[in-house]
Amino acid sequence: MTGGTTTGGGIEIEGLRGVRRALATRVRTACEGLVTLAVAGDCPATEQELRGVLPAVRAGRWAELTRWPGSYWVAASDGRQHFICGDLAGIRTVYYTPAGEGTVWASEPRLLGRPLVPDLPLLAARLAAGEQHWPHRSPYEQIRQVPGGFGLLLAPEAPPQLVDIADIEPAGELREGAEHFGRILSDAVQYRVRAAGGLVGADLSGGLDSSAAVVLAAAAGEVHAVTYTDGYTSGEDMAFAARVAEHTAARHTIATGSDEQLPFGFPAGQPTGAEPVLEAAMYAMDTAYLRPVRGLPLHLTGHGGDVVLDASSSCWVRLLQDGRRREAHRQVVAYARLRNTAPGPYWKALKQAAGAGRAGTLEQAATTLEHGPITPQAAVGGWSWCRLGAGASWLTAEGRHEVAALLRQAARNRQPEHADEFDQWAALRSVGASARGWAPYAETLGVTPVYPYLDNEVVRAAFAVPALARRGLVTYKPLLRAALPALPDWLTSRRSKGSFTAQRIAGLARHQGLLDKLITSSPLTAGGLIDSAAVRAALAQAARGQSSTVIADLHQVIVTCWWLTGQTAGKEVAAC
Repeated sequence: MTGGTTTGGGIEIEGLRGVRRALATRVRTACEGLVTLAVAGDCPATEQELRGVLPAVRAGRWAELTRWPGSYWVAASDGRQHFICGDLAGIRTVYYTPAGEGTVWASEPRLLGRPLVPDLPLLAARLAAGEQHWPHRSPYEQIRQVPGGFGLLLAPEAPPQLVDIADIEPAGELREGAEHFGRILSDAVQYRVRAAGGLVGADLSGGLDSSAAVVLAAAAGEVHAVTYTDGYTSGEDMAFAARVAEHTAARHTIATGSDEQLPFGFPAGQPTGAEPVLEAAMYAMDTAYLRPVRGLPLHLTGHGGDVVLDASSSCWVRLLQDGRRREAHRQVVAYARLRNTAPGPYWKALKQAAGAGRAGTLEQAATTLEHGPITPQAAVGGWSWCRLGAGASWLTAEGRHEVAALLRQAARNRQPEHADEFDQWAALRSVGASARGWAPYAETLGVTPVYPYLDNEVVRAAFAVPALARRGLVTYKPLLRAALPALPDWLTSRRSKGSFTAQRIAGLARHQGLLDKLITSSPLTAGGLIDSAAVRAALAQAARGQSSTVIADLHQVIVTCWWLTGQTAGKEVAAC
């Protein structure tokens, strides 16, 4: 390793021997001869606990360096080889690139000492087929990132090596793992509240995840919960948020937004960050509802709860992969009946996923892109290894060729071949990237977000429970109910979930002119990868409320185009 730099709460470590600490960043080190360990970030480990894992550094048992609570980076050296990692979710990610005869690593791409050139074909591929197929690639050319669940091992005269640090010990069933998960999640919330020593902020949307976090936090300290509402958001969510605040005696501030806070406005002064992130479209809303908790020691969120508490229909594909066809069919039929839908399309899609496998599905998607026709696949049609969404239909011929090549390359990459494992790690890395990408917004807004559902030990405790057991048919998020039985029944028995679809449609309509110019001027358009006329036609249709199925794809392409312009004053985009 020629040297490393870690920031984003920032430390700089050269050869792991010297540590320079940035303001407001907690960095601890332990050394014994040539063996060195540094931990940076939100980690309550004591000096004695750090010294206690030095034998693991010496022996190369790298996963043992990631078993403390919190969210942090680890950098270690045994005097010959060097190990660097972030967390399992990828909030604290590590980027790396060749430099001379070695490798430079950092927690932010800008610190790697090379020009940051956006990887346009990769960005187009993520828009067309999802981001889960290239977890080792950053949005920049020639810059790699360490996927969540892995660490980076650098040794003399050897190429960089990714080391699996997931270290998940399976629990048999839900009941077996729930008690452990409940204890770990409670600790993840409450140690932070106690350490803050006073009032802490918290999101309170009314959903299960943020509500449970507020209940746990209120048992350990004083909470100021904030909720956003407007004419387009769920009244049921608002009612649940108010009831949770009353139940916990939390201070509760409700921000009522207007059309000024609708998505996709990209107000002046908004930071762009190191990568495109969906939350960029919601900056005006975030500014409005987070203002009352600005400057508090920390801000709790329920972000990531959907991933650790629930599972997708990929768990039924896993049953088919394991030859348990009858059980899979029974569960699919029961699921469909509870939602008053036909099980046939779901069942067909799951059988196709199990039959083709990951590599086969990616090859099929590549062939479809090359030869067409491209018909966007609906998410309601059942789980797939690779779903070509509306973004694929907006590609030019050149764009389809580039994305097809990347999909064929991804088919040869090593990834989990069991559907449920692939899907849960893809979902975890996606929410981790979302949290990571929101960091510059949080800094600008004066909040310090924490994501207890995404702590290493919380993720491990959740993923130890089989995905099939976390997939509730009658009970929504059964792991939460089993893990925290003291939560009120009126909360854990909720099965509905609010939606921002109406809000996004209104935002598309309000800002359609701005977004037309943004799409037309995008490097993706100039580079011949997307057809701006096709995207703008879909935008116009969605803005009229005529096609809600493409809104998620439009959201992704809009924030990607905005990010690529480097635009921080949305209303000036036409001049860019």
